[in-house]
Amino acid sequence: MKDNKLTVVIAGRTNVGKSTLFNRLVGKSQALVSDIENTTRDSNLGVVEWRGLEFNLVDTAGVTDIKYLLTGKKSARKLAHMNTIEVKTQKLVGTFFKKADLVLLVVDAKAGLLLADKEIASFLKKQGYQKRLLLVANKVDSARVLPTVAEFNKLSLGEPLPVSATTSSGTGDLLDKVVEFLDPELLTEKAKPIKEDRQDKPINVCILGQPNVGKSSLLNAILGYERVIVSEIPHTTREPQNTEIIYKDQAINLIDTAGISKHGHKSQNLEKYGIAKTLNALKKADIALLMLDVSQELTHQDAKLIEEIFERGKSFIILANKWDLISPKDTKKYTGVIYQRLPFATWAPIQFTSALTGSKVQKIFDLILQISAARHLELNSSQLHRFLKDSIKKHRPAKGKGYKFPYIYEITQAGVNPPKFKIRIGSKDTLHFSYVRFIENQLRAKFGFVGTPLHMEVVKARHIHGQSEKSVQERLDLEDDK
Repeated sequence: MKDNKLTVVIAGRTNVGKSTLFNRLVGKSQALVSDIENTTRDSNLGVVEWRGLEFNLVDTAGVTDIKYLLTGKKSARKLAHMNTIEVKTQKLVGTFFKKADLVLLVVDAKAGLLLADKEIASFLKKQGYQKRLLLVANKVDSARVLPTVAEFNKLSLGEPLPVSATTSSGTGDLLDKVVEFLDPELLTEKAKPIKEDRQDKPINVCILGQPNVGKSSLLNAILGYERVIVSEIPHTTREPQNTEIIYKDQAINLIDTAGISKHGHKSQNLEKYGIAKTLNALKKADIALLMLDVSQELTHQDAKLIEEIFERGKSFIILANKWDLISPKDTKKYTGVIYQRLPFATWAPIQFTSALTGSKVQKIFDLILQISAARHLELNSSQLHRFLKDSIKKHRPAKGKGYKFPYIYEITQAGVNPPKFKIRIGSKDTLHFSYVRFIENQLRAKFGFVGTPLHMEVVKARHIHGQSEKSVQERLDLEDDK
C-alpha cells in the first residue's frame, strides 16, 4: 500500500456528529448516520482536498474506553459490559489514533461539557496528544448555542472551533486550521500536494456476499492489518469501507460492504440501510468480487446477488472462500459444482481463496487488471467482419420465427465499459436468442472479455451506411473472394 498522505482522525464520544462531519468534509454521504448509539463500527476512510493539499480523513467509532484504545489495558469497570464487537471497535479506534498526524476531538455544543468528554481530554493530554489535536465543538446550528462553546475551554485543549456539520457552517474555517497545522513546509516527507496532471482513475472493486462469508477478512488479509472488524456475528459490517491500494502502478479502490441477507431488505434497523448502501456501492463499482463460502452449499440468495450484478452491467469474479476448510482440494470438482448452480455466470472466473490464511489472495489483483482491460477492449470493423464470417461458417444463423433463415450483415461495437455490440439483420429477418448467445460465446472465445458482461443488441435496417442490403452482401462476398 503506497500512501504518503497525512492522516487526520475524527474522534470523540458517541453521538457527537462525527460521521456527519466526516461526510461533510469528504463531500459525499459515505458514512452511515443515525441517532442510534454506536452506529459506526469500522472506521471510514476518505480523502479531503483543501487549498492544494490532500490528506486522509478517518471517521472512528465513539470512544467508550479511552484507556483501552490507547494502551490495550482493559478497564474492568467499563469493559465488563462490552461485547466482543465493541471491544474490537475500541481497538480499531486505537489503531488509527496511533497513525494520526492530527486528531479532531469532536464535542457536542448542544449537550454541553460531559464527564465522558473530560475523561477523553484528560487521557489525551497525559499521552501528549494536545500537541497534535484540534478541539471541534459541533452542532452549533444557531447563534444561541454559541455561549455553550466557551464551556469547553475547561478542557485546556485550546480554543474550541464552532462548526455545524449539518449546515456546513464553520467547516471552511476548520479546514483552514487543519491545513495550517499540516503545513507541507513543516512535514515535507509525508505531505502530498495534489497532482494537477493525474490521469489514472482507480478501478472501483466492490466486495459482495452474504453475511459471514469472509468479506472483511479478505480486506484485512490484503492489507496485512485489521482495517475492518471481523466477527462471527452477522452484519458486523454496517457500511461500505473504502480502501485504496496500488498494484502494479494501478490504483484499486477496494470497497468492503455489508452482507446482503434474505430478510435484510425487510428489516427496519441499521441492517436495512447498510444493504441500501451496499447496492449503491455496487452501482458505482467497475468490478464486483462475489464471495461464496465454498464449504457451504450455494443458495438462492447467491444467485440473487449475481442478478444484482448483472442488472448493473458489472464485471465480476467469483471468490470461493474458506478453501482452507476443504479436503481434498479438487478445484475442478468445485468449479463444476459452482457453475452447475450458476449456469448463467460461467464466463466469470473462479478464484479459490482463504481470507483466513491469505492463500491465493494476490491472484485476485491480476484478475482485476485483466478484467479492467477487457471492459475497455475495442474491436475495429475489420476484426469484427472476419469474426462474423468465421462464426457463420461454424454455425448457420438460426431463425427466431417464420421460414426464412436470417442473414447477418454486420456486427459493430457500440461502446465499451462494458462492451456493447449490435448485430444487424435484414428488415424482415428474425434471429433466435440462442444464436445471439452463440455469437456472445464466440466473442469471448476469440477476444477474451474475461469476467465481463457483453451487451448484445439485434437491430433491423433497410440501409446500412446509405447502401441497400443487397449491395452490402455483395461487398462482403467480394471481400471474401479477395
